[in-house]
Amino acid sequence: MPERLQKLLASAGVASRRKSEELILAGRVSVNGKVVTELGTKADLSADTITVDGKPIHAAQPPIYLMLNKPKGYVTTTSDPEGRPTVLQLLGNLSTRVYPVGRLDYASEGLLLLTNDGALAQQLTNAASHVPKTYLVKINGKPNEAALQKLRSGVHITLDDNRRVKTSPAKIRLLEDAPNPWYEVTLIEGRNRQIRRMFQSVGFLVEKIKRTQLGPLKLDVPSGKFRPLTIREVAQLKHFRPKM
Repeated sequence: MPERLQKLLASAGVASRRKSEELILAGRVSVNGKVVTELGTKADLSADTITVDGKPIHAAQPPIYLMLNKPKGYVTTTSDPEGRPTVLQLLGNLSTRVYPVGRLDYASEGLLLLTNDGALAQQLTNAASHVPKTYLVKINGKPNEAALQKLRSGVHITLDDNRRVKTSPAKIRLLEDAPNPWYEVTLIEGRNRQIRRMFQSVGFLVEKIKRTQLGPLKLDVPSGKFRPLTIREVAQLKHFRPKM
């Protein structure tokens, strides 16, 4: 049965639906040898040959959901033009293709979800979903209470495209009082390098970041290791409603 091309790509584990749309618009997807750039195009995997960058895609694999403890020094993409190692290399010879949900920057570590379930990936990364993410953050220097309150209320940061945006309210509590203290930071959004930019906006540099929780999921595997989610954890993710 014909379906929209971006939906087919997502269900086949190529990328999330949003990323699949970008692949189509970039002219990287072909149907029966013809490049397609219209998002409304429909196709049928059982009857049509669909390729991405010249490689054929196949019918959807059984859904797989993995929790990875990302170490520092890995990028959360499927490939890297600079040749840096990617998180997919930590999965070994996994038979099913998965992709990261959201991101952790190169110098950050901690909980990363990988899946071939495009619908769940879109649900979790949708800006309107407000799925909370909790991090352990070590700061170079000690912010005063006024600075912390600014961060809790929302501060203006500059993004990679030079846009100025105000961050959503955040939860911040002191975990370890020291000249370079540790804080627990919970966000309901996930802009690139957001925590680093937030603390920089009040005059402090971040030394370390480790994500410990994503919605109902809590990190429980060693650095560089991964495990499949349980049936219960998958159900919790799919039906998660934030309280924050």
